[in-house]
Amino acid sequence: MKRISLLIFTLLSMLSVVTAQTIDDAFRYSQIFYGGSARFMSMGGAFTALGGDISSLSQNPAGIGVFRASELTVSPQLFQIKTKAGFNGVATSSNLSDFNLSQIGIVANLISNNNEAGLITLNLGYSFNKTNNLSQSTVIKGTSNSSSMADYWVSQANGNTKAGLPDNAWMANKTFLIDTLSGSGTLYGTAFSNYGDNPPSVYGQTIQRIITNTGYTGEHAFSLGGNFSNKIFFGATLGITQLRYSSEYEHLESTDLALPSQLKNFTYTDYYEEKGTGYSLKFGVIIKPIEALRIGLAFHSPTWYKINDYFYTDLTSSFTDGGHYEASIDPQRYNYSLATPYRVLAGLALQIKKFALLSADYEYVDYSTARFSETGEDYTNENNQIKNSLKPTSNIRFGGEFRVSNLYLRAGYGFYGKSFSSTEDNANLDYNTISFGAGIREQNISIDFAFTNYKYSQKYILYPVDAGVDLAVANLNTIKNMFTLTFGYKFGI
Repeated sequence: MKRISLLIFTLLSMLSVVTAQTIDDAFRYSQIFYGGSARFMSMGGAFTALGGDISSLSQNPAGIGVFRASELTVSPQLFQIKTKAGFNGVATSSNLSDFNLSQIGIVANLISNNNEAGLITLNLGYSFNKTNNLSQSTVIKGTSNSSSMADYWVSQANGNTKAGLPDNAWMANKTFLIDTLSGSGTLYGTAFSNYGDNPPSVYGQTIQRIITNTGYTGEHAFSLGGNFSNKIFFGATLGITQLRYSSEYEHLESTDLALPSQLKNFTYTDYYEEKGTGYSLKFGVIIKPIEALRIGLAFHSPTWYKINDYFYTDLTSSFTDGGHYEASIDPQRYNYSLATPYRVLAGLALQIKKFALLSADYEYVDYSTARFSETGEDYTNENNQIKNSLKPTSNIRFGGEFRVSNLYLRAGYGFYGKSFSSTEDNANLDYNTISFGAGIREQNISIDFAFTNYKYSQKYILYPVDAGVDLAVANLNTIKNMFTLTFGYKFGI
């Protein structure tokens, strides 16, 4: 069958929508980069043993016990991200920026006395901390000489009659990008081979994919903690995490070649947005065996998310004979649950008299333990993929602060380790951060500034291809820059 008979068929077709979460969703919402105040970020987020900063409520709740007075801070932030993409020898670059709230919080001093032993302070605190900015703009462009996204839809279609085609293959069939081979009702070919009548396929088409992601994860941390004998600081946090994310990509393939099928171009659009709320518990302690040394330990339970998903897809095609066709999947909504991995943190901090602080953090997280829950769907396959594709990793952070009168100079470094197993395309994906900043502190008022830079490189698969065909993969190099300004006020000093 070719395009005329197929058009008649599709008028009688019914579309059933089947969706599923992927390893990308689990990994994206499991990542935490501990955003917060300018002081916190300029020191690389290495506050597990330090405390005394409202942002530490989301990292080590024992940090609230270090406060000796009530305090309020607010931290606006300028976020910039630049992504360079390379695909089949063609390089592109894209930028995105936004102005957001990195942190806002308050600590209230409930109990305070001058005793040297026993409960010296008890504090109650709240902080909102941006834990991951998910916004990014990416443009991928190049020439494909060995495959097309239409080949992927053929692989989905093969073995099915037209009445039983999966969603995307159904759309490709309706827009005449794929069709059954002559004499077969369950094997398919693409417009690049004239639906199998003129093999092999003739490629050389231009591919362009424009990806726009927006959103964030941010935690509302409600904490209680105190100071016992100036030796042990303790705390607990109830974390309520907001998740807001939308992703849209437009995949365009166009050819100037005179194909027998008369294909000119096609555009596939995929859009989805997710909103959710997650809950977690965190416990921590900071021990000060001697005046100059602090040791911090913290445990984070998994974050249990309930997520609402909305999505739709659209596919259009154009032919040189004037034909223009469109198919779409109606907008759909559904819900799912996700449990992210637990975390264990340890830290050391050294106070050098009154002119310097040095700190180091270690964090263990096993991404392979993330799990989707069954909410009307069976996620056994997805959870097995997470277990086999992700792995435990270690994150380290270092920070330093140097004081000159009421001026504070700071710097930090962070390394977030490889999270994908050795068999995955992104087995070498890790994240490096550098930061620096400065602050001025008077008796009641403080102003701090931080610059934070993230760098990472990853592989982006445009679409799966059959074995023996060059992988349709782009190399992405990403740089994130964050400029954070914090205003603080201490009460009763």
